[in-house]
Amino acid sequence: MKLKYNGIILMMLLLVATFISGCMGINEDSYTQSADYIVTEDAADSYAGNKAIEEVEYDSDYGGASTASVDRKTITTISMTIEVDDAASTVDEISSMAVASGGYVSSSNIYDSYYDSSSVKEGYITVRIPESEYPAFLEDVEDLGEINSKSVNSQDVTEEYIDVSARLDNLERQENRLLDILNMTETVEEVLAVEKELERVRGEIESLTGRLNYLDDRIEFSTITIRVTEPRPITRSWGIRDALSESVNGFISMVNALIILAGYLIPLLIAVVFLGGAVVLVRRRLRK
Repeated sequence: MKLKYNGIILMMLLLVATFISGCMGINEDSYTQSADYIVTEDAADSYAGNKAIEEVEYDSDYGGASTASVDRKTITTISMTIEVDDAASTVDEISSMAVASGGYVSSSNIYDSYYDSSSVKEGYITVRIPESEYPAFLEDVEDLGEINSKSVNSQDVTEEYIDVSARLDNLERQENRLLDILNMTETVEEVLAVEKELERVRGEIESLTGRLNYLDDRIEFSTITIRVTEPRPITRSWGIRDALSESVNGFISMVNALIILAGYLIPLLIAVVFLGGAVVLVRRRLRK
């Protein structure tokens, strides 16, 4: 029995020793990899300090951004036509409503439209309304008159927004890295090379910042274009005006036809009279 217990204890000790050895191996590998990484970083810093910078590459993952970690970014544009009794006052009212909703007027225009001998007022107004407020704003606009047409367009720019943001972050990291390298340069040539790269990176940062600001503005404020019209005047002549117009046109056409006919007949009549007179004259002489 003692031998049996001793064998079991020995096997347990061997298993424990094997497990401890494995853990020590894993820790050694992890330490070796960390040490290698530290040495690599130090070597890169030393090389950069001696040779300045020739090229700074983009991170392949663009900062690790993903569409799943951010809200969807959409640009909303709306077009509608509304018929009201007074176009000018309605445009002014829509302007006030836009300001009350936290938005602003982008453009507006009022003009006269002519139908036959009458004219009515029409106009356009474009407003920018905060994304969260535009549904309530549209409901208020629809209460002003009769809606003849309406279209809503939403453009998803989430992918572009993430891409621009990630590229901007990456460029800002490059700028900081180049500034560190600039402090380690020793020759004029190295300073000029780093400053040239800094100028390029800063130009791209400004361009991407402008694009990001534009997207933010279009995303945060919906663009709503409203065409405002007045009812067209109804004219009834009971057909008398059209009948008079047709009769006058018919009389003028007949006079034109008579003039043209006379132009053809007068030369013919002259020729007939001349020939007839000649025949009569010849007959008289023959009788004598």
